[in-house]
Amino acid sequence: MTTAVVDAYGIARFLPAALRRYGVEYLHVRSQEPDIHLAYRPEDFTVDLQHEGDLAATAARLREHGVDFVVAGAESGVLLADALSAELGTPGNGMTRPASRRDKFAMAAVVKEAGLAAAESLLSDSAEETVAWAQRLGEWPVVLKPVASAGTDHVFFCDSPQEIRTAHATVLAAVDRYGRRNTQALAQQFLDGDEYFVNTVSRDGVHHIVEVWRYHDLPKGGGRSIPPAFEHPMAPDDPATRQLGEYVLKVLDALEIRNGSAHTEVMLTARGPVLVECGARLGGAHLPDVVNRAIGTDQVDLLALAIAHPERITGRTLPPYRLLTHLRYLNLMSPRDGVVPSEEGWAEVRALPSFLDMVLTIPPGKPVARTVDLATVPGYLYLSSDDAGQVEADYRRLRQLEADGLYDA
Repeated sequence: MTTAVVDAYGIARFLPAALRRYGVEYLHVRSQEPDIHLAYRPEDFTVDLQHEGDLAATAARLREHGVDFVVAGAESGVLLADALSAELGTPGNGMTRPASRRDKFAMAAVVKEAGLAAAESLLSDSAEETVAWAQRLGEWPVVLKPVASAGTDHVFFCDSPQEIRTAHATVLAAVDRYGRRNTQALAQQFLDGDEYFVNTVSRDGVHHIVEVWRYHDLPKGGGRSIPPAFEHPMAPDDPATRQLGEYVLKVLDALEIRNGSAHTEVMLTARGPVLVECGARLGGAHLPDVVNRAIGTDQVDLLALAIAHPERITGRTLPPYRLLTHLRYLNLMSPRDGVVPSEEGWAEVRALPSFLDMVLTIPPGKPVARTVDLATVPGYLYLSSDDAGQVEADYRRLRQLEADGLYDA
């Protein structure tokens, strides 16, 4: 069996190793607009094809290599993976409205048409039209962002018409994470509640919930979308976990996500779960081995399993995840412009009793701007312990170290 991985960037860089464990051969396809900010391991691939825009030509090259499954690694590969699957006739996602798996405005419309809750939305190239829409909506703040980017790229929380005008102009003046000029801005109703993400794998329309995590300390308006301070896995038998899982599986069906993985962000509001967005690809920046030690499974491994042994998914024989220890993933945050510490500068952080692992996305010694979005996060780390109180104490100590000058030159 040979699998084509489209844009194996970010967390998808761990997929080749997982495929090898299950005896699956693989090659790489690079889309025309990958997210160059994400890590990539070219040494994992002996075949690395560049898609030049001719779908038939790329599909022909995949046939030459005997490809019988195509999967998106990163967000930038979603539409190309779907199109290649359809061209090759391999197991893929539904093609009724494939753009709804990238275009967040179309995504909300499809979900609402399926009778599921989604945020009220407007896509417009006019700031004044957006202001008028917000005034009719009568709820503040309003969220503005690019329609098909990722992370917290140019996401704004606007509390007034003037803030909408400023944010709208900023979005349209920018390029997204894939180098494309924004020609419209997406405005959405602000969802008040607790935010979660649900990671899944699917095969032939049967879905398996890999994990459910909760975000903490989200912004509530007044400017840029700062990333959540931390997140942790939810107990699988928690009532909120079950409610979210039932909702997300219906979202996957509405978006025709039938084969591959998905990362779905949901706000649990007073009226129930409401979709934030769904990515038809692997989720987040997590380290699979760390997650596996904490919950007994991980999405990368299960995606490889779904490719190699689809009967494990379609036969619903996989056990649910379980919490084996307390785990907290947190974004490092610089409170002001500074410099990423050297290895010695992290000594006190690494000495925290529950410290488990850390990944720097900006090299030591390099400048770091004040953290305002995912692009200005210096890195992330994990705290883990059988003692939840120790994790909380170490988290507070880390934030104090940051406030006291961890990133000062």
